Amino acid sequence: MKRLLLVSMFEKISHRLQEIELEFHNKTVTYIPTASLVEDTGDWISLEKMHLQRMGLAVDELDISKSCYETIQQTLQKNDLIYIAGGNTFFLLQELKRTGADRLIAEEVNRGKLYIGESAGAIVTAPDIGYSAAMDDREKAPKLKEDSGLHLIDFFVLPHAGNPAFQEAVEEILRNYASSLDLKVINDRQALFVADGRVKILE
Repeated sequence: MKRLLLVSMFEKISHRLQEIELEFHNKTVTYIPTASLVEDTGDWISLEKMHLQRMGLAVDELDISKSCYETIQQTLQKNDLIYIAGGNTFFLLQELKRTGADRLIAEEVNRGKLYIGESAGAIVTAPDIGYSAAMDDREKAPKLKEDSGLHLIDFFVLPHAGNPAFQEAVEEILRNYASSLDLKVINDRQALFVADGRVKILE
């Protein structure tokens, strides 16, 4: 069964995970910070990893932009969960495609491994990420040839609704795509849990 937890900000929703009976204690997570490399994230990545560790997870960090195919494959296969952090969605997709990690991640998720995607990590699971251009600078991914996403879901996540830093971008995306795409809008205290084709909103 394919399972995905798609969030704007994981820390703000993690306390509600008991609703979907996710147990993280003594499990290992492949933590992919790659999307953040071209953004000014401050201490956010370090704080996020600390938060995951406090939840009982052993964090195995994997920067796919600096790893070979074999290392990516072995790391994804050995750990219990996959977590892709936020940042620039276009740069993230560029590196996923360039390394072949996009196919490897899809294989693991289709086998039932839980995928957690935060912001860019949520957007990239869609059939196509082009709709998010108002939120992310595509020029930070000069080698990205096309925008097809991981296609782990059949809808399009729009994170950060109500966040002042993103509100203008959220409103532009809604104006441009609300009538043509199945947008699922979430604020920073909501999540979408996808299991066996069904979508549940946590808030």
